[in-house]
Amino acid sequence: MNHSCENSKSLLLHIILKGFLFLSCMISSLDSLGNETDLQSLLDFKRRIIEDPFNTMSFWNGSIHHCNWVGITCNITNGRVMHLSLEHLGLGGTLTPFIGNLTYLTSLNLLNNSFQGEFPQEVGHLLYLKSLNFSFNNFVGSIPSNLSHCTELRVLAAGRNNLNGTIPSWIGNLSSLSRISLGLNNLHGTIPHELGLLSRLTYFVLYGNYLSGTVPSSVYNISSLYYFSFTQNHLHGNLPINIGLTLPNIQVFAGALNNLTGSVPASFLNASKLEILDISLNALTGSLPKNIGVLSRLTRLSFEHNRLGTGKTEDLNFLDSLVNCTDLEVLRLGGNGFGGVLPNSISNFSTKLHTFAINSNGIHGNIPDGIGNLVNLALIGLEGNHLSGNLPDALGKLQNLKELYLNGNKFSDRIPSSLGNLTSLTEIFLEENNFDGNIPPSLGKCNNLLVLSLFGNKLSGTIPKEVIGLSSLAISLDVSHNKLSGTLPDEVSKLHNLGEFMLSENNFSGVIPSSIGSCTSLERLHLQGNSFEGTIPLTMRNLRGLQDIDLSRNYLSGKIPEFLGEFTELKHLNLSYNNFEGEIPKIGIFKNATSISLYGNRKLCGGVPELNFPACSNKKASRLKKFLVPKVAIPIAIALIFVITLSCFLTFFPIMKRERKKTCTSTTGKDFELEISYSEIAKCTNGFSQDNLVGSGSFGSVYKGTLPSDGSSVAVKVLNLQQRGASRSFIDECRVLRSIRHRNLLKIITVISSVDHQGNDFKALIFEFMSNGSLEDWLHPHKTMALTFIQRMNIAIDVACALEYLHHFCETPIVHCDIKPSNVLLDNDMVAHVGDFGLATFLFEESSNSSPHPIISTTLRGSIGYIPPEYGMGGRPSALGDIYSYGILLLEIFIGKRPTDESFEGVGIHEFVAMALPNHVMDIVDPSLVFEQDFGDKDQEFEGDERAIKRNFEIKASAKSLMEDCFVSLMQIGVSCSTTIPSERMPITEVINKLHAIKNSYVKIKSDAMSQSNIREKK
Repeated sequence: MNHSCENSKSLLLHIILKGFLFLSCMISSLDSLGNETDLQSLLDFKRRIIEDPFNTMSFWNGSIHHCNWVGITCNITNGRVMHLSLEHLGLGGTLTPFIGNLTYLTSLNLLNNSFQGEFPQEVGHLLYLKSLNFSFNNFVGSIPSNLSHCTELRVLAAGRNNLNGTIPSWIGNLSSLSRISLGLNNLHGTIPHELGLLSRLTYFVLYGNYLSGTVPSSVYNISSLYYFSFTQNHLHGNLPINIGLTLPNIQVFAGALNNLTGSVPASFLNASKLEILDISLNALTGSLPKNIGVLSRLTRLSFEHNRLGTGKTEDLNFLDSLVNCTDLEVLRLGGNGFGGVLPNSISNFSTKLHTFAINSNGIHGNIPDGIGNLVNLALIGLEGNHLSGNLPDALGKLQNLKELYLNGNKFSDRIPSSLGNLTSLTEIFLEENNFDGNIPPSLGKCNNLLVLSLFGNKLSGTIPKEVIGLSSLAISLDVSHNKLSGTLPDEVSKLHNLGEFMLSENNFSGVIPSSIGSCTSLERLHLQGNSFEGTIPLTMRNLRGLQDIDLSRNYLSGKIPEFLGEFTELKHLNLSYNNFEGEIPKIGIFKNATSISLYGNRKLCGGVPELNFPACSNKKASRLKKFLVPKVAIPIAIALIFVITLSCFLTFFPIMKRERKKTCTSTTGKDFELEISYSEIAKCTNGFSQDNLVGSGSFGSVYKGTLPSDGSSVAVKVLNLQQRGASRSFIDECRVLRSIRHRNLLKIITVISSVDHQGNDFKALIFEFMSNGSLEDWLHPHKTMALTFIQRMNIAIDVACALEYLHHFCETPIVHCDIKPSNVLLDNDMVAHVGDFGLATFLFEESSNSSPHPIISTTLRGSIGYIPPEYGMGGRPSALGDIYSYGILLLEIFIGKRPTDESFEGVGIHEFVAMALPNHVMDIVDPSLVFEQDFGDKDQEFEGDERAIKRNFEIKASAKSLMEDCFVSLMQIGVSCSTTIPSERMPITEVINKLHAIKNSYVKIKSDAMSQSNIREKK
């Protein structure tokens, strides 16, 4: 029996052993098959590579096992590919779909290559994948949906590609994710709230996309986050008030270049690990927490270009606390509304500070002497403030300073010679101040200087030879608009790298030195408004890169050099008001009359006919003619001229009289008086920079600028001449605006029709700047501001008055054709001004017939939602069409919704309001107006005896009823103006009368309610 048992055990052991041998063979066979699959996948990867600057793929060959190829790491146990790391190799091509066959792959790193095409969906087969990094490539398409199967994924890095689509919500199911980087793509849509489920997320980057909506509150609650950047998107909303509590581990918080509103949460002070806090270029209001310096680890603090500050003295109190931030390197607070003075505490800021920018605020006072303690400063940006006094000599201690921006202030006295100690300086901007005295010769020691801008001061004397001989100057030397004098020294020849040489509006004299011919890099040369004399030196023929030359208003003489016509890059040439003589060249730029200016040179002749100069006469023929003409011809000629002149006067005087009567009654009869060049308008808008862009439309963009003549702010509407109809719009707008003046119409200052520095046509209109933007900004803001009822009433009345003027108080009536919120601009006092007359039409009346007849074809005019229905059916522009648009605008003002709002789908705003009249009007008005209508004391209903409480309710009920009547009346006006049948629309004069009546009623309601409240308080 025992023997039999032993045999059974032996047999069982044998079977088990055989089983293990079989399983081992099977595994070995599978591994071998898997290894072959990996190899084929890698070979297909190699076949699709078309760019390989380091010949990496040459090492992928059969002489060695694929596990030893560059970038490959295999699992020791089974020999399967585990890591594929090919970062920073410049590989280009498409990614093989067979990447999904690398079954055991745990990390795929293709960072910084040139792969293109869509990222293959087969990546979803890699169920062991933990790290996927294909940032800095050219992949297109959306984020692969099959990635949702990779539940072990911890790192997803897809930044800087061309991915589009939305951020998929399924990413929130990848619970192991700790790092997400999707920056610098073309992603749009909203941030899914499901991402808030990623409780292990530490690093989250969405920088540089087109995301909209708000950052979900669930994301702000991921307490593990230490790095969060959503800079440069279209996100809006407020920052949570408890953000510093819900993100206790945050070290980097960056939300710049969005539309964030509200205040800076004081709870940030609880996020003690913060190192970088950057919420620049948003619409934040209020101020910074006074004790923000408790964030002692801060290295970068940036809130530039928001709406922070109140303009009051205490605005900068928080700066005192920053002395605790001993690692602070960057402080950017420019472009806000901070007032006050720079405190002496800045002297004790971190010595690691290399960027200090608090420009474009309302700061006054001096620069503290202690600024010299900040020895590592590389940039000082204090431009665009009200700083005054002299510059401290202590600036000369900042040996590492590279950029100094002090322009646009009120600094006075002399420029300190200690600036010459700053040998690292590359840019000095001291323009538009009140500096006097001489230019310090010591600036010639700044041998790394690229830009020296001193224009618009009161500097006198000559330009030191040490400065004008500074060969490092490669971008600009601008000393225009000063009181400098003397001659230009020959040392100008050392400016062979200089691109822009600006000496205009000074008292320079003498000849233009021939050594200027050595400045072979010059692109712009402005010497106008001086006393230069002599001829244009022949050596200037070497300056073949010149694009813009202005030598006007000097005493230059001689012939205009032919070689100027050979400059192929030259786009603008102004030689007006000199003493040039002889024949005008006819080659190159001289063939284009719009690119040159030769006025005020009475001895010039010839040239292209468009210049209107007399033909050059033959001297011999002229002498013979003089000899042959009898003396009697002179009195005959005089008599003939008199008869012709009298005849012309009698013929054209009645016509001139009639034409003058055609202008509006308020016109001055003059064209625009202010003349401004392209160069000046480019400079005053900082080169049409994005920082100065305040809006854009179908025909161009609008920039804010500052006129150098008087420092006033202007709006510069630059036409996009590539847009069809833009030139026509420019002409129409000029025709209209030169003849109208009214309190509620946007005042035009001047127009520009010229060429830019590249020789392209340039057209612009210069208007008064409206500091409160457009009605569009106030009705549909991404910010916490709302118009009050009385403000809306005033705006509605202002626009109606403007239309009444255009339609009835010009003998030549004008139809605006584009009444909408973005064309209603608000000044500092919230007075409305109607602008943008690019679609406007003149109408003419035929004697007794009062119906208007447009002189322009019936092209559809206006903006979607505001276009009268008759225009869409071929109807002509008319005053009644403007009234329709005004009616839509009036409804929009008090409802707070655009006429294209999706809630009106199928009915339109007119029908939507008409259906609510009269009983449901309060259900559709802007909610902020409903909340505003509280005339009594809120706490009164909880005080006093029962009778007082009852009386209070009665007063409120009465006021509420009267206010509802006001809203009903307003809606009825809007509906009447926007009815489909033109003849049934309410006349604009009647509109104005009714609006005034409603406004007076409102004022009376409020006055009565407040009086009753005061009586109760006395009792």
